[in-house]
Amino acid sequence: MADKKIKIAWFGRHFGEEPPLIGSREEGAGGIFFAGCNLRCVFCQNYQISQQSLGRYYSISELADIMLRLEAEGAVNIDLVTPTIWAEPIIAAIPLARRQGLKIPIVWNSNAYETVDLIKSLRGLVDIFLPDFKYSDDRLAYKYSQVKNYSTTAAYAIAAMLENVGHPRFDRFGLMSAGLVVRHLVLPGNLENSFGVLDSIAQIDQRIFVSLMAQYYPLRHAFSYPELNRRLSKKEFDTVQNYQLQLGLENGWYQELTSAKMLIPDFTKPEPFGMI
Repeated sequence: MADKKIKIAWFGRHFGEEPPLIGSREEGAGGIFFAGCNLRCVFCQNYQISQQSLGRYYSISELADIMLRLEAEGAVNIDLVTPTIWAEPIIAAIPLARRQGLKIPIVWNSNAYETVDLIKSLRGLVDIFLPDFKYSDDRLAYKYSQVKNYSTTAAYAIAAMLENVGHPRFDRFGLMSAGLVVRHLVLPGNLENSFGVLDSIAQIDQRIFVSLMAQYYPLRHAFSYPELNRRLSKKEFDTVQNYQLQLGLENGWYQELTSAKMLIPDFTKPEPFGMI
């Protein structure tokens, strides 16, 4: 295990997460963006790293050092982005960093296509789970992301995450210190999929904090799917938001439609986040 390598595309302070996860402009989330992914989303905004595998390899001890460096630079947490396929070395790196003084929360920022056993193995290591519950319709999951049984797998994983860390807790500065937040990216032309995702979340627990995302932007292979080859409309997003409230899912955040372009990264640049 000591020789295990982890491929990282970029790390640094990141300001594209929910407000309680980034703090002030002098702080930010300590983003570590891993290369590779267990999904192959045709619209992935991070396709340069998830599918083209940009990045370089680091050792477990180097990953621990990166965590400590981000904390020293002022990051309010360690935001592990797309960590699932690198779970084994990450599980080794976290306690190593803790033994060297790391104190800020660990965020597991994933696509929720994970086993319950994996989530259980993260108990006591990960403080905040930030899964993106993408699909309630398994036909869409296979069509757009090339995976089977997504909806059930994600629902069980999220229930296990909630059991691990509970609902969000905040410190006296309003920063999130622990808990679960479930994201959902609303896809244009697929509102029934969003309704089903919200139904599943409500069935797990109506108190779950939901981050409803409007940042969809047609990238990668989206042009091959007419329903995806456009921006999300305000009417579509408002319809999903109203459905969420009807279900009693009242905790969380909503994203502005204007944020879509701002969150498209270019990982060929030293500072990948900016306008396209």
